[in-house]
Amino acid sequence: MMKLLQDKHILITGSSRGIGKAIAELFASHGATLYLNGTNVERLEKLKQTITDEYQTECHIIPFDVSNSDAVKNGFKSLFSLTKRLDVLVNNAGILSSSLLRMIDSKQTEQQFATNAYSIIYCCQYASRLMQKSTHASIINMSSIMGGVGSEGHIAYSGSKAAVNGITKSLAKELADKHIRVNAIAPGFIDTDMTRNISEDKYQQRINSIAMGYAGQPEDVANTALFLASDMSKYITGQVIGVDGGMLI
Repeated sequence: MMKLLQDKHILITGSSRGIGKAIAELFASHGATLYLNGTNVERLEKLKQTITDEYQTECHIIPFDVSNSDAVKNGFKSLFSLTKRLDVLVNNAGILSSSLLRMIDSKQTEQQFATNAYSIIYCCQYASRLMQKSTHASIINMSSIMGGVGSEGHIAYSGSKAAVNGITKSLAKELADKHIRVNAIAPGFIDTDMTRNISEDKYQQRINSIAMGYAGQPEDVANTALFLASDMSKYITGQVIGVDGGMLI
């Protein structure tokens, strides 16, 4: 198998489970040197062990809370002590909570914007400096179908993901002359821990809204991330790519 990420140094936030874990394992199979971020050290250690055992590629863990600007700064100091170059940043960390307008509170709103949107700005501030030494650097932000069409009961989440789309396009314009590409992936209904917690009725409603008739898998999103991380997409920037099975057709 051709290894598309051989010798690339890649940081993935929120990598201990779900989509982030699928991205980490796929990237490892393509020869990447990985730096895994999250807040659950036990899960990160377990994933690191799996990656080093199965794929024989270099892997490090850098636990920090992406929603906290000081923690991000310290996390990138740790990264800099391990590598002086970064080729790919995957801003995957995110949280979702449901609440109708009359029930939502400021803490819930602030947490979702801080984790889903502000964190991208924090991480990109430091990552973009390390990426100056890379010839084809790539930043991949995790958006959502909700960032484009909204969702009842998910005001803060949808708003934070809409912000991701705007941040992505703005960063793409600002960093293009530094040879850093910036794109986003907007998953639809993906079979993860996050989506399995909804009621059976709601689950079926979501399935019925998908033109292809079934939920996506984390690997579907990971495959798109692989394309954006690799040099196959070296002339693509400022895009928000839907991975939704036709929910928006």
